[in-house]
Amino acid sequence: MPDSASLALIRRVYESRMAPEVTKEVMAPDFVWDITPGFPNSGVYYGWDSVAKDFFGRMTGYESFGAVPEEFFADETGHVFVYGHYHAETKTGNKADIRFIHLWTVRDGQAVSMRQAADSHILQEALKG
Repeated sequence: MPDSASLALIRRVYESRMAPEVTKEVMAPDFVWDITPGFPNSGVYYGWDSVAKDFFGRMTGYESFGAVPEEFFADETGHVFVYGHYHAETKTGNKADIRFIHLWTVRDGQAVSMRQAADSHILQEALKG
């Protein structure tokens, strides 16, 4: 069965590794990024510029950090669920794989929100050094 348009759009975000030219095209101007309390830099961010600066821009304790999607699911109402894990390597040499689920909402061909749930404890422990 072919991907729905919403699923294909979100799959493109992960495949690009959040490349600026892709996020600019895919994210709606009023995009909402909602990160689980307890996760580093948790909170709700409004607009991709804020996500890039205030969430990703504050991720300073890592040598590398990336989302690795494992499964994608979509419904008929523009919701895309992504199950996967983050792979993190800290500047102190610790490595961690942290399970996540992302719930994306797509409207009119653009992502309007992403809500995250992840095991914050594992990442907090890795960042302790």
